[in-house]
Amino acid sequence: MTPGPDTGEALKQEARFGAVFLRVHGWRLLILFGCLLLPLWGFIEIADEVHESEAFVFDEPVLMFAHDMARAGFDRLFLFFSAIGYQYGVVPFDLLLVLGLAFAGHYREGLFAAVALGGSALLNLATKQFFARERPTLWESISPEHTYSFPSGHAMGSATLACVLILLAWRTRWRWPVAVAMLVFVAMVGLSRIYLGVHYPSDILAGWLAATAWAIGCYAVVFNGHLRPWKRPGRSIPPVR
Repeated sequence: MTPGPDTGEALKQEARFGAVFLRVHGWRLLILFGCLLLPLWGFIEIADEVHESEAFVFDEPVLMFAHDMARAGFDRLFLFFSAIGYQYGVVPFDLLLVLGLAFAGHYREGLFAAVALGGSALLNLATKQFFARERPTLWESISPEHTYSFPSGHAMGSATLACVLILLAWRTRWRWPVAVAMLVFVAMVGLSRIYLGVHYPSDILAGWLAATAWAIGCYAVVFNGHLRPWKRPGRSIPPVR
């Protein structure tokens, strides 16, 4: 059955629109594709090594270097960042962020934050049980942990929050202050877990990579590749030019 004149014209219009869209926005799709696949690929590579129980050459040297830095002042600093990097900082802030966006009427932004942050936590729990990697035992930690090690929940939770805030702030005047503050925060949380000897560096890297891929994927889905954060309902999407 051959398409009728109306069907054929509709297909031509669709193809024409697609070509114009790719010509104008194709580079953005490529960037999004790379931003999603590169961290995902990195996580899969690390996870594959962990699954095969193969050690990373940099894990033990980095841990020992961090342990050699041990000082009372560093203990207090990294215990602080470890505490706020999850249950005493990130988790409460996650809840307040989602509720704040909802009460402010930014429902799509709130949905994105809820899916990204909540999904990241569930993904971390599932992967920990799947890989069942034991914690480092190179020395007795001043803040011991008894759950599985891979990937780091602190690294993944803090990085997911950072990605969510950066993506939401990217089209506002706050994007660079937020980006810088979040990058410093995420780095300090990750370093704290290595300093305390409760995570391998590869656990931290895997958490960062998984969080980045997950948050960007959630952003792409919730905002449909067109809608932007803080876009008010009722505004029409401008035509492709």
